[in-house]
Amino acid sequence: MLQESIDALVLNPSGVYVDCTFGGSGHSREILKRLDSKGKLIAFDQDIDVLPNLISENEQFLFVPQNFRYLKRYLKIYGIEQVDGVLADLGVSSHQFNEASRGFSFRFEADLDMRMSQKQEGTAADLVNTATADELQTIFSKYGELRNSKTLAQAIVQGRRLKKIISINDFLSIVNPLVRGVRSKYLAQVFQALRIEVNDEMEALVDLLRQSTQVLKPSGSLVVISYHSLEDRLVKNFMKSGNEDGTHQTDFYGNIFRPYKLITKKAMLPTTKEIELNPRARSAKMRVAHRTNQIVENT
Repeated sequence: MLQESIDALVLNPSGVYVDCTFGGSGHSREILKRLDSKGKLIAFDQDIDVLPNLISENEQFLFVPQNFRYLKRYLKIYGIEQVDGVLADLGVSSHQFNEASRGFSFRFEADLDMRMSQKQEGTAADLVNTATADELQTIFSKYGELRNSKTLAQAIVQGRRLKKIISINDFLSIVNPLVRGVRSKYLAQVFQALRIEVNDEMEALVDLLRQSTQVLKPSGSLVVISYHSLEDRLVKNFMKSGNEDGTHQTDFYGNIFRPYKLITKKAMLPTTKEIELNPRARSAKMRVAHRTNQIVENT
């Protein structure tokens, strides 16, 4: 949904925009095409593997090598108080999935890593070797929505007593006997749960959404592409109510605080053609909202 996301984002060619997930630079390059000489783009990414993709030839482009959860802090550092649009294409990039050494995919044999930033401490291997059975159960249940999360957690704790879990194969030797249903789907849920916990993804997304509400100009665009229901639910709640719970805030008189005007009543989905070209897009959902003037509506 490259074109659709940029169409929704860039409404003012002279505006200031943020690409929270620079990655392979696809969105950033398309944004820059839409800007006039006064426009500006700030891109965030914590993964050093994206450095070869930087758009150094364009003076309107600024790259911040940080997690997008520090959006407001770094905008302030660069003297930017408000922006015209914020875009976030969440999840793991194709490069991260396909680079065996990063440890994101059960298709390869490598260290069980899963860090989106190689600077951070604490890999997926560290997690499965140190977390308690209760902690692992919560992770697999909450972030992987696995029905046998308790059994899986107990098996991991028992397995690591015999041999420390270092590689993906070490981990799979414990998980494989417990697979329920389609193996690839089950393992995808297991790996997703570990990845979300290792990278603190849900809390980082909450930080981003809160700060986006603070830095967006009135009528500014918030465009978010998510890849699993946990992310999409958070985004939906924020766009409807301005908080992660989806509960409407009211003043003393019962007026409802509505920080956004929903542009997409329902999430936009990729076309069949796009899914054929990029199978990863099949789970993508895009939501778009415009920042309001924080005028409340009486119930």
